[in-house]
Amino acid sequence: MDPLQSWLTFGIAFVVTAVVVTAILIIVALVLTQLQKRKPFIVHLRARCAVPFRTLIAVAALWGVVAATFPLTGWIPGLVHLFSIVMIGLVAWLLVSAVYVLADVSGAKYAGAEDTIAARRMRTQMTMVRRLLIVIVVVIALGAILMTFPGIRTIGASVLASAGIASIVAGLAAQTVLGNLIAGVQLAFSDAARVGDVVVVEGEWGRIGEITLAYVVVDIWDERRLIVPCTYFTSQPFTNWTRNASEILGTIPFEIDWRVNIAAMRVKLHEVLENTELWDGRSGSLQIIDATGGFVTARSTVSAADSGKLWDLQCLVREEMIAWLQKTGNFSLPVTRVQMIDGEAMDRKMARSGPKAAEADAERDNAGMFSGSPEAEARGSMFTGAIAVQEREQEARDEDLAPPADQPADQPVDPSLNERPTPGWQQVPPPRPPLPPQDAQQRPPQ
Repeated sequence: MDPLQSWLTFGIAFVVTAVVVTAILIIVALVLTQLQKRKPFIVHLRARCAVPFRTLIAVAALWGVVAATFPLTGWIPGLVHLFSIVMIGLVAWLLVSAVYVLADVSGAKYAGAEDTIAARRMRTQMTMVRRLLIVIVVVIALGAILMTFPGIRTIGASVLASAGIASIVAGLAAQTVLGNLIAGVQLAFSDAARVGDVVVVEGEWGRIGEITLAYVVVDIWDERRLIVPCTYFTSQPFTNWTRNASEILGTIPFEIDWRVNIAAMRVKLHEVLENTELWDGRSGSLQIIDATGGFVTARSTVSAADSGKLWDLQCLVREEMIAWLQKTGNFSLPVTRVQMIDGEAMDRKMARSGPKAAEADAERDNAGMFSGSPEAEARGSMFTGAIAVQEREQEARDEDLAPPADQPADQPVDPSLNERPTPGWQQVPPPRPPLPPQDAQQRPPQ
């Protein structure tokens, strides 16, 4: 075909195609306008997908015109290859826009609602799903673009042949990344932490501002940002103040004197709570929780709708109660008591108490466990009562062993017979042999 004729044919086909494409776009716009009255999501669809859809239709029509009017020689195959790459990119763009439409439609249900648990759950899950789908679409589009090149297609076939080794190497190298990715998905669908939840992480109080596939951003109350890996929330404990509800309790301790008027303090507390909008009316009490060290510890328990209001309420109650104690109850402020004693005056006082009292005190001081008082003596007799029985048995044995009256005084006596037994032991003499009948009236010779 003559090149001039090819360009003339291309021009005519281009004009006709442009008219047809314009008519198609106008018809689609009119249809969407009619559907928009009954389907509110059409607004988000037109806002997100209008530009990529029009661009995709135009490029596809131009690609068809070029392929139909020019022969596939010279530079035309390279142009067709470029059109295929552009078409893959436009399709990916349209799919990403559709994902955003899905997220916008899901979030529109809670646009005018309060910051409830359901709204935070939906916002967190849709954010995670949106990012995950976008990553999948982009990866597939890049893979499709690379597969359009013949050389890369051959390399891809060889890589797939060694997929076992590649998967092991990739798993070892990207285990942290994959761990954070899985932890992020688990965090999004487990409701352990949601976007907007008030948490305490690493001792910092803040609100979860963003959950990604790799990390979580915590907006701290002083406008700092704490970046925490997703695996932290699945492996470490943390505090979630809005897990089931945003209502919360708080305490305010006071160390005051023993002379404080608890009833008047309770009246003042209820007066402060009733005059502020920070209190939600659920809890407002005052109790004495400790009384040691010379002080009384009173604890006030208050409640608020959320953690921010609770902080302001605690500060307000603390300030008002301190001002009230300073103004009306100076005697209730904590003091340290010291008792001063005059030694000489104390000695004179004890001297005037009389000798009888002093003797009674001395007797009480000298009393022991087994002596010093009638009760102690009676207790000690339980362990020493057998001594009297031993003494009576010893006297009886001495009478039996005494020499007879007709024995000469100068006859020696066995000294072992006069030995006294050791106190505390009962010595029993050995039994005597029986006497013959005829000498029953006589004693054995000494």
